[in-house]
Amino acid sequence: MAATGLRMGVVGGSVAGCAMAVAGVRAGADVTVYERSAGALQDRGLGIVVPPALHARLVGSGYLDAAMPTAPVATRVWLTREPGGRSAREFARQPSPVTPCNWGLLWQALRAATTGARYHRGRPVLSLGRTAAGRAVVRTAEGEETYDVVAGADGHRSLTRRLLAPSLRASPAGYAVWRGTLPPSALAEHPRPLELLREAWVTIGFPGGHGIFYLIPRGGGAGPGDRLLAYAIYATPPGRSPGEVAHVREIAERYFPAEWAGIVARGEHTAMTCHPVADVHAPLTADPPFLLAGDAAGVTRPHTASGAVKALQDALCLEEALRTSASPAEALRSYARERTPEVARLVELGRRLGRAQVERAPDWTAMDQGAVEAWCRATLAGATSYLYAEAEADAAPGAAPGAAPGAAPGAAPGTASEGAPGAG
Repeated sequence: MAATGLRMGVVGGSVAGCAMAVAGVRAGADVTVYERSAGALQDRGLGIVVPPALHARLVGSGYLDAAMPTAPVATRVWLTREPGGRSAREFARQPSPVTPCNWGLLWQALRAATTGARYHRGRPVLSLGRTAAGRAVVRTAEGEETYDVVAGADGHRSLTRRLLAPSLRASPAGYAVWRGTLPPSALAEHPRPLELLREAWVTIGFPGGHGIFYLIPRGGGAGPGDRLLAYAIYATPPGRSPGEVAHVREIAERYFPAEWAGIVARGEHTAMTCHPVADVHAPLTADPPFLLAGDAAGVTRPHTASGAVKALQDALCLEEALRTSASPAEALRSYARERTPEVARLVELGRRLGRAQVERAPDWTAMDQGAVEAWCRATLAGATSYLYAEAEADAAPGAAPGAAPGAAPGAAPGTASEGAPGAG
């Protein structure tokens, strides 16, 4: 299809929305983006990771500038606190290449690539509808516009998703994730953790949960080697509001090895947010003239590290569908065929990872290299995850790569749970 002349609206101007706008512009569409926030999205500088191959493809395709700072590492290290002491015990090390990014810098790069699209900041969409001819209607306080295609990239509380699946509700996991960043000064007196983080991303296991730690570019005019320490800590919330930095500090003091406790418990957090973990996925990611992208299409538990990744993959899929389909409706049906089962697969995988690491967390002090490797293979059971490259390579013959996980496998010897640790 020659997409020139096709009118495309995008609800939401965050990472998913900007990626969908780039996809539309690259396919030749006339694109308008509606972002409800009037604030500076680039200031939301939490950490995310993407697969190195996806990052390379996005740079090669023009979605991202090659100059956007990243902090790639190739190894995952597993730590816990030594029983009866406070020193760190490394119990496993695995190949796990990832490309950590600063969310704010990623948004800036995608926003810069939307050249040619109209981007309306501070213009929330009030309602959506269809015309008698089957086109999409977008209503704002300024009036209404009609489009051939509307991409709902409006997050986990998506208005677009409510239009396509009005009865759909999120499923709570029963635990929370605390995400944040710490400045370089927090690492200044801890050379061993800093040396480790320069080559690896780190998982620290503790009773009833775990924490993920990795370096990301600082941004804001900082030098290319200037890093923030990003973290995601999963645990059951206390009785009080789980959003308090105090609870993160308590977890660190109680459970982390001494040097890591010194970083997290006593460092000044640059940013911190907390939210209950939940998941949801739309039964269909497109119903012409509407489609869903990013968290609007499905929210997975963060263990899969697929929030931004899924949104970027959604955009690449849409661009290809628009380029190769005979009509907008056919393009959206092609998009739905590819993306609907993928988000369902990730939601199921996230549930398994959550059961393994939080709901039925093992005795981390009893884990070793062999137990972790067997645990990872058993959990994936033929499913793919870029966080577990070695486990995928060692998967049992006959396993279908990319297949959705089936019945839970038995735990590896010495563990108390199914599943494998994941990343936030």
